[in-house]
Amino acid sequence: MAEAGPAAPARQSTEAETPMTSLTTIISTVSASFLASFVEVVEAFTIVLAVGVSRSWRPALTGMALGLAVLGCLILVLGPLLGLIPLHLLQFAIGVLLVLFGMRWLRKAILRAAGFIAIHDEAKAFAAETDQLKRQAADRRADFLAASTAFKAVLLEGVEVVFIVIAVGAGRGLIGYASLGAAAACLLVLAIGFAVHRPLSRVPENTLKFVVGVMLTSFGIFWTGEGLGANWPGADLSLIAIALLILAVALAAVRLLRNLTTAAAVP
Repeated sequence: MAEAGPAAPARQSTEAETPMTSLTTIISTVSASFLASFVEVVEAFTIVLAVGVSRSWRPALTGMALGLAVLGCLILVLGPLLGLIPLHLLQFAIGVLLVLFGMRWLRKAILRAAGFIAIHDEAKAFAAETDQLKRQAADRRADFLAASTAFKAVLLEGVEVVFIVIAVGAGRGLIGYASLGAAAACLLVLAIGFAVHRPLSRVPENTLKFVVGVMLTSFGIFWTGEGLGANWPGADLSLIAIALLILAVALAAVRLLRNLTTAAAVP
């Protein structure tokens, strides 16, 4: 009984979160959600714009609305289920998925930066989609096919946005902040896109994917550790250290691959 007294204050001081720690987590969550969602929404918007320009805006907006409706139903179903999962198990599961998801983005971004695969070009994607829709213009199902194209684009890219929001926000109950970042990205892309009425080809998409890959992988490592009961040095501030380490490794990989390409090109 004598040893129980002094143990309580030590536990309180360990679990206490400083305002700086909370702010770091919130900023990281909003930033990761915003940047990842921005990339996905740009890709979906390019296809919706191609449908609207090459066919008409009615099937484009119809397909987009149906895609958003399905995404809304998905969110309504998944939201309550998250509360039934124990926090440590949720953190571990989300952490592993985020590492896999983030590494996929980072791998492609590294290969693009090193010149091994072509950089994604929204202008070319827009031209290809427009050309395909024009070839379908004579089909009596042209409006249906156009609406289906917009629907699939919004749904597929939107599912990734939903996953990102849940993944970066659910670990600490910050889905609201993650949703705010995603919503801001959607509104920004739509505002710019409809204002200029053309695909956002000047957006440095590969750079964004590089940064997002680093951030998602960092969150994944952090949440996996949290789910396993790891006590990270500096608490949430360790996210910054993890991200810097992954960024350094990724940049070194880009430089190494570029050197290999240069060496192979020299006779």
